[in-house]
Amino acid sequence: MTTDGSRRPPLDTHRLAGAAWPVEVLAEAGSTNALLAERARDGAPAQVLVAEHQTAGRGRLDRTWDTPPRAALTFSVLLWPQLVPARWPLLPLLVGCAVREALATAGSVAATLKWPNDVLIGERKVAGILVERVQGPSAPAAVVGIGLNVSATPDELPVPTATSLAMELGSEPDRTALLIAVLAELRRGYDDWAEGATQDAFLRTSYVRHCSTLGRQVRVDLPSGVVLEGTASDIDGSGRLVVATASGEVAVGAGDVVHVRGADQ
Repeated sequence: MTTDGSRRPPLDTHRLAGAAWPVEVLAEAGSTNALLAERARDGAPAQVLVAEHQTAGRGRLDRTWDTPPRAALTFSVLLWPQLVPARWPLLPLLVGCAVREALATAGSVAATLKWPNDVLIGERKVAGILVERVQGPSAPAAVVGIGLNVSATPDELPVPTATSLAMELGSEPDRTALLIAVLAELRRGYDDWAEGATQDAFLRTSYVRHCSTLGRQVRVDLPSGVVLEGTASDIDGSGRLVVATASGEVAVGAGDVVHVRGADQ
């Protein structure tokens, strides 16, 4: 894997001064989610932490990954949602919608959403999302981690089912402009959604419209070893995937799922 980021330009911190939240850029970090989680426990305000080279990125179920220097946008956002517990599972869906919209408007890329936390171009993963709930001094915080492949080449990607924006577009996008666009979409969507539960139906409709998981035959692996097979038929009001099986519909939450694959995978 190529690890030399010298040919790739660094993020422009002067331009990032106008982003939706205060942004701090680190040359290297293990996990921006882990670092912001520590700050959340101390009651730090809303902010964004970016690593030009993330060496121990965190995914769902404690999976870890590495990215070549400056080849991706690897960052986390610290938020303090005033939410009832039932609304928290919708937050990853909101983040996915924001990333997809930013790619469409800033990168002219038609992306889709794979439930529960991936952004795809075609059948290949271009971005992953991890939302963690962290208890602060007086309220829970949300640490929103996003990893977006920007200029990685095929040999730099962790799996053959991944892709990057440069591979899809034929040129390397401006990472600074893209980060600003993602944060702007996330801030807009988050502020609208935080107004109250009346926004949940709109969020669900937006996610369903762009969710490529729906309508497909899927295999859902559960931690117990049970495997559900059927058609991904809907996303319910709590953000769960509804699978129509031979014995009826079953709704599964993101925290209850190990893998969701196409039935032929």
